[in-house]
Amino acid sequence: SAASTVLATIGTVLWCIQMIPQIYHNYRHKDTEGLSEVMVFLWCACAPFFAVYFVGVDSSLPIEIQPHLFGFFCWIVYLQVMYYPPVQRPKKQIIIRGVGFIVFQVAVECAFIIPLRKIYLENGTKWPLLIFGILASILLALGLIPPYFELAKRQGRVVGINFVFLCTDLGGALFSLASLACDSADLDVMGCILYSICASLEVGILCSHIIWCMRF
Repeated sequence: SAASTVLATIGTVLWCIQMIPQIYHNYRHKDTEGLSEVMVFLWCACAPFFAVYFVGVDSSLPIEIQPHLFGFFCWIVYLQVMYYPPVQRPKKQIIIRGVGFIVFQVAVECAFIIPLRKIYLENGTKWPLLIFGILASILLALGLIPPYFELAKRQGRVVGINFVFLCTDLGGALFSLASLACDSADLDVMGCILYSICASLEVGILCSHIIWCMRF
C-alpha cells in the first residue's frame, strides 16, 4: 500500500544515515571505549541473513535496501572499533577481517537469495527463508546485549554510543515496523519481530542513561 511504502521509505532514510553520527563520533574522538566490538561484529554478521530474508519474501524495495545499507555502515564502524583504542588490532588483521566480511556477505546473498526467492514465489514455500530471518533476529538481539554489560560497568551510564545514532536507529526501526503493520493483508511476522527486538533493546539503553542522569 501507499502508506506502507511511505513509512518504509522514511525508515530506510533513517537507517541510511543512522550510523553516520556514530562514525563521525568515533573519528572525532579517535576512541571507541564503551562501544562493544562484539555488538558491531554481530550486527555485521546479521546483515546478509537479513538481506536474504527480506529480498526473498519480496518485501517493498526500501525494506530490501535496508539490510545492505545497515551492513555497509556497520562494517565501517567495525573497522573503526578495531582501529581505535581500546582495541587497536594490527592493521593486517583489520584488513583481513574487513575483506572477510565483504566476501561473507556477497557469498551468502549470491548463494541463497535467487534459489530461495524462486521457491517462495513459485511454490509459496517460506520456511527456508524463515530460517534466515530467525538467524538474523538472533544475531541482532545478541548484538544489543553487550552494551548492557558496558552499562553495568558504569552504573547505567552510556559511554561510547552516540545518542543521535541511537535515536535515529530507533526511529528507523519504528517506522519500518509501522510500514509492515500497514500491510495487514500479508503481515510479515518475522519482520515485525526483527524491528521490535531492535526497538525494545534500544529503548532500554536510552532509559538506562536517563535513570543514571537522574541518580547522579
